[in-house]
Amino acid sequence: MKKFYIETFGCQMNAHDSEKVIVTLTGEGYSQVATPDEADLVLYNTCSIRDKAEQKVYARLQDFKKRKDKIVGVLGCVAQQEGEKIFERAPHVGLVAGSASYNLLPQMLVQIEAGNRRVTGLSLDTDDTFEVPYTKRDNPHKAFLTIIEGCSKSCAYCVVPMTRGPERSRTSASVFEEARNLVADGYSEITLLGQNVNSYRDPSEAGLDFATLLREIGEIDGLKRVRFTTSHPRDFVKEIVDAIDSNPVLCNHIHLPVQSGSTAVLDRMQRLYTRDEYLRQIEWMKNAKREITITSDIIVGFPGETEADFESTLRLLDEVEYDAIFSFKYSQRPNTPALQYADHMTEEEKSRRLTIVQEHQRQIQIPRNAAYIGRVEEVLVDGYNKATQQWLGKNTQHKTIAFGHAVMPAPKDDGTTLEGSYLNVRVTRSGPNSLSGEAVV
Repeated sequence: MKKFYIETFGCQMNAHDSEKVIVTLTGEGYSQVATPDEADLVLYNTCSIRDKAEQKVYARLQDFKKRKDKIVGVLGCVAQQEGEKIFERAPHVGLVAGSASYNLLPQMLVQIEAGNRRVTGLSLDTDDTFEVPYTKRDNPHKAFLTIIEGCSKSCAYCVVPMTRGPERSRTSASVFEEARNLVADGYSEITLLGQNVNSYRDPSEAGLDFATLLREIGEIDGLKRVRFTTSHPRDFVKEIVDAIDSNPVLCNHIHLPVQSGSTAVLDRMQRLYTRDEYLRQIEWMKNAKREITITSDIIVGFPGETEADFESTLRLLDEVEYDAIFSFKYSQRPNTPALQYADHMTEEEKSRRLTIVQEHQRQIQIPRNAAYIGRVEEVLVDGYNKATQQWLGKNTQHKTIAFGHAVMPAPKDDGTTLEGSYLNVRVTRSGPNSLSGEAVV
């Protein structure tokens, strides 16, 4: 039997794409193996959002420079971005395919098996989404469900529209069918995925928008939790907050990337909203009946970002009081408008600003996490940390809580485990990035 190995870089969308690639390959007679050495076909599903991730992939490819016994393939965003240039930089690569072409994987595999050592799938001219009848998922309790692929925004720093293609939404009927099938298979938590998940627009006659889709998925019998990521402020509406308020199955956590606290920088980024418009959306969440945790993305060092612009970002952190942020230095990406901008900042200055942002946010998170001490939170148990001898789980607000359990302090030798269980945990300790406690038995 033919064997394949796949390694995934980047976001949750990439992780879920890899799950779909796996089921596609197994349907074509391949079996998955744990190491590249065991495989006939080695695949890297790549991310090109930042240069560091891209370089990591090329480093992996060098390991196969002299391995004539394997077919090496590059999938995903780096594949779409670099195209056939990958063959020049890594001549031993045999397959280059972007995510918009994954539906054609069976045909591409036929070409490879016929001896064609340079097979490509790089067209973005598609209205299709990458759906498969059943997807192998790595977690037996939590599942990703893609509802929209691609991006039709034009952020000046971002390669996603060029690597993922335009926004393409699935029909609401196909989404509901997959969600019900997941529940029937024992999944209790579903995360709805999209580059801009709240830009969803049902292409069928039903014509559902994202808020309505969210409400209806939350009514599926047997489903305990629904999450979604990532939202774009341009398409974020109050009806999404209202939906979360109306049904506890919809998790009370929203990730809403702002990128900068300066309207001037947002304008240069082509983000299509202002600081004030973003803060109005934050106000919707702050005024919700349920306590909604808010997380975000921040980019520092964008071309032309003045010290005053940077200070505006720090003030935004104080005003919003995010529960967590993902912060990054601006990274130049090929074929993006920002490459043509003047006033590119030194790496040293970008690093300085990133350090300040991260420490500023850390100080915000200390009291926010301390406020959980004494509270009892329901967690879905994700696993066990042998190093700390604690179980790990997330509450509905996407906060990870490490905890002890008096009856089952560790997984049992017979395979008995708490993983997949919903338990009440009393929080007893907190840190800037952590919560811990004891299960209420």
